[in-house]
Amino acid sequence: MNLSRVVVLPMIVALAGGLVLPATAHAQTVPPAVVINRDFPDPEVLQAGSTFYAYSTSSSPGRVPYATAAAAAGPWTVRGDALPQKPSWVGSGGFWAPDVSRRADGRYLMYFTGPSVAAGRMCLGAALADSPAGPFVPTSASPLVCNAGEGGDIDPSSFVDGNGARYLLYKNDGNAIGQPTIIWLQPTAADGITFTGARRELLRNNRPEDQGVIEAPVMVRRASQYVLFFSAGVYTNGGYHTSYATSGALTGPYTRAYRPLLTTASLDGAVNGPGGADVVGDRIFFHGHLSAGGRGMYTAALGWAGDYPVVRGSRVRYEVERGTLNHAYVRTGAAGASQGAVAAGIDYADSWADTTVFAPVAGNYTVHIGYAAGYGDAQHTLTVNGGAAQVVTYPNRGWDNWTQVSADVSLVAGFNTVRLQFRSRWAELDYLEVA
Repeated sequence: MNLSRVVVLPMIVALAGGLVLPATAHAQTVPPAVVINRDFPDPEVLQAGSTFYAYSTSSSPGRVPYATAAAAAGPWTVRGDALPQKPSWVGSGGFWAPDVSRRADGRYLMYFTGPSVAAGRMCLGAALADSPAGPFVPTSASPLVCNAGEGGDIDPSSFVDGNGARYLLYKNDGNAIGQPTIIWLQPTAADGITFTGARRELLRNNRPEDQGVIEAPVMVRRASQYVLFFSAGVYTNGGYHTSYATSGALTGPYTRAYRPLLTTASLDGAVNGPGGADVVGDRIFFHGHLSAGGRGMYTAALGWAGDYPVVRGSRVRYEVERGTLNHAYVRTGAAGASQGAVAAGIDYADSWADTTVFAPVAGNYTVHIGYAAGYGDAQHTLTVNGGAAQVVTYPNRGWDNWTQVSADVSLVAGFNTVRLQFRSRWAELDYLEVA
């Protein structure tokens, strides 16, 4: 795919009131920021009062390193080990993907994954503390969940529903032994460690993009649906990614997103292998591979478009033909086009295509325009919400040879209308990707 930059030309824009203003150029989108630039994988983030706490898979220092910050975007400081006491059932090896939540009694509950001596597999444990900084003390001399026959169990995550009901999510590590990997949901009492019902399957590793693995579940309740975030792929390479699935009921069935939420490609390489995500308010936290080694913690703004997540800096695709067309039409059966249809016939002075896009926060974004042009270089006029204009030039690459140009724009928080209007020659529009 050709990622040629858009050509932005000076022009004068005539406004409805007769006033004319020069077109303006804008800075590019803001990529996710690395806020812990050292090995801090599978980050779990909790806000307690005015302080943010983050916990990670074992790295220096200790079994469950933790860090604090006065704001979600940092600066973050790694403090020490939140689980200094080794559980008696655990052998040698690292502790994976901790989860910390505050119980109704005010105490803090940590779920963790550790190597069980008896099972010979990774299993789930629990620990309690009076402070989110710990020290957390194991609640039992045996694992909370440990099913060796299904590959062991990893990646615990707590969820409290709107009615106060508490649940444990986790995955069985079936991919470690050539069996299905399933994300499970199990109800617990208010203490988070007493099970009150049978577990339910929510999702399994049955899609090609999973590369055999799904893991790291995190549940968020929105007004119209439940959103289950998860990671998929092999965490050691750039194919690891974050996706989500939705359901109107907590126990499912869940429908996967058409495209993953965070991939190395959707972030234009700003993060390699984005996974192990957690959501706190209007921020998403996740890890990515660092050039110096290890996986650092990143964060980005998170917004909700009709209760579907959108992350600033990660491309979201919008099909132009599904927007509003004026003196233009939808051409189906377009060879090689996204979903086989495009906006065509944008050939007249009053021809345009309006596409509604979403921005998690106000600011600078990049719009990537999928197009084809075959009779010389074409041009459209681009405006956002009826504001100042810029000219988009589409180099002649040939019809049905779908490629991209990009334009930097300013968006308001929430929904925005991007208009592409005929200016010269002819181009068909496939999609917009906004990051």
